Amino acid sequence: MIVFDLRCANAHVFESWFGSSADYADQKDRGLVRCPLCDSDAVEKAVMAPNVAAKGNQRASVPAAPDDPMKAALAALARAQAKVLEGSEWVGPRFADRARAMHLGEESAAPIHGQATLQEARALVEEGVPVAPLPLPVVPPTARN
Repeated sequence: MIVFDLRCANAHVFESWFGSSADYADQKDRGLVRCPLCDSDAVEKAVMAPNVAAKGNQRASVPAAPDDPMKAALAALARAQAKVLEGSEWVGPRFADRARAMHLGEESAAPIHGQATLQEARALVEEGVPVAPLPLPVVPPTARN
């Protein structure tokens, strides 16, 4: 996983996790990277300070910053999401069809997660299909190292 600081056209800065730089580029190209505050898809990588460690035989000249509570909270959220998804099947872009089929009784109910466009997600909600977005992106099993 890789984390980027992102900034939207409205100057909102937020952090987002991706499986790789290529995953970020792919999701951005498909319009999936959006500001969580204003839903803008005009999002770019924000300037980030590098985390450069001192050489093993040298001490850092600047004392280490205290742990960032936001990063600790995101890490805890990532662990909780991974725990919840342990018994869930990745269905990728077939998510909307599978969720709808389970809701209609055409398929046995089972925990699943995958991808859906904003339009597909809205349609599922309008049809009464119980779905919810995941707070963090998921790396598809086929994309993991």
